[in-house]
Amino acid sequence: MPKPPKSKTAADKPAKAKKTATPKAAPKQATTPRPGPAVVLEEMPLATPDVLDRLFDVVSSRRGTDPSISHSARLLARGRRKIAQKFGEEAVECLIEAVAGNRDELISESADVLYHLIVMWVDAGVEPAEVWAELLRREGTSGIAEKAARPRDPLA
Repeated sequence: MPKPPKSKTAADKPAKAKKTATPKAAPKQATTPRPGPAVVLEEMPLATPDVLDRLFDVVSSRRGTDPSISHSARLLARGRRKIAQKFGEEAVECLIEAVAGNRDELISESADVLYHLIVMWVDAGVEPAEVWAELLRREGTSGIAEKAARPRDPLA
């Protein structure tokens, strides 16, 4: 008995190359299906935490460049108050989507929060490795025990 022909889906088509704002190409990685409707399965690179280090490098490279062609340069030129304001706005939007149960929007807003946090790090001279080291220091420690070990504010 002959097999019925397969129906074509987006997963059968070759993935289109996407333009990237990074000056260097991301390393080739394994792929995973993009979340979304089960019928359309596009493939995207498997994300790893080093994407944050690469984003930090890109934002750092924008410091002092033309604010009319780079959002990062524009934010950095506007100063710490504006950067902190934008970070706060994005954090609130992230919280709203989390409470509303909007998973896809939560993912998008989370990416915005991380981007604006990195802009704040660049402005403040904080290196990602310093944050990673602090997370490593806390690893395996109960959050309750970690908080109890902090010096207490005598005025609080």
